[in-house]
Amino acid sequence: MDWATLYPAYACDDEASPGQPGKISKPVQIADIGCGFGGLLMALSPVLPDTLALGKFAGKAYHTLLVDDGGDTLSDCHSGLEIRSHVSEFVQSKIRALRAQDSDQPGNAYQNIACLRANTMKFLPNFFVRSQLHKIFICFPDPHFKARKHKQRIVSATLNSEYAYVLQPGGIVYTITDVEDLHKWMVTHFEAHPAFERVPEEEQEKDVCVAIMRKETEEGKKVERNQGQKFVALFRRREDPPWPEE
Repeated sequence: MDWATLYPAYACDDEASPGQPGKISKPVQIADIGCGFGGLLMALSPVLPDTLALGKFAGKAYHTLLVDDGGDTLSDCHSGLEIRSHVSEFVQSKIRALRAQDSDQPGNAYQNIACLRANTMKFLPNFFVRSQLHKIFICFPDPHFKARKHKQRIVSATLNSEYAYVLQPGGIVYTITDVEDLHKWMVTHFEAHPAFERVPEEEQEKDVCVAIMRKETEEGKKVERNQGQKFVALFRRREDPPWPEE
């Protein structure tokens, strides 16, 4: 994967990584699965200026992936992942425009976000190594209302195991939807998974990313205009149990 084309400001020079083109100086640690038109990515960029984030699409359901370093100061990349080619191209073009617009600003804003066209439901572990991510965002995914379509939902026992694989212990999965049935589905499946525990509501509401997730996504703004409800739930990646002694 040529990450340097997505994050040129973080590209390693040839002396730092001889024979390794496409490398970047810090890893992506936030992923927005199904980033849509990139509203969350662009809102998070100035709030987490030293963190690399990636937006990405996930099959017929779409989401955005963002990554941070899990410490008090975020210091890596944000990524958006999107499967619809025309949408991912739009987000990529908008990010390039924002970078050019703010090229004279301190820190060269928006260098820490990118969008990638990919099918998260099939290829998520191909992009991230074990325990690489610190945050995963699943914002307003396709509810797939019909029972026969539930297997296409972005949250399931199988997919949750993949999220657990790429998420570091203590990392957070952020979910939001305006469909109560889907909210209950996601809560049930994450709570049933041994690698996750739900974040208490009091802690959830203190998280700055939750406020941004509610207000800055395109779907979130649409729900706000229609005076609809937004259902939020966060899930923390548990520590792996110790190996039994022989």
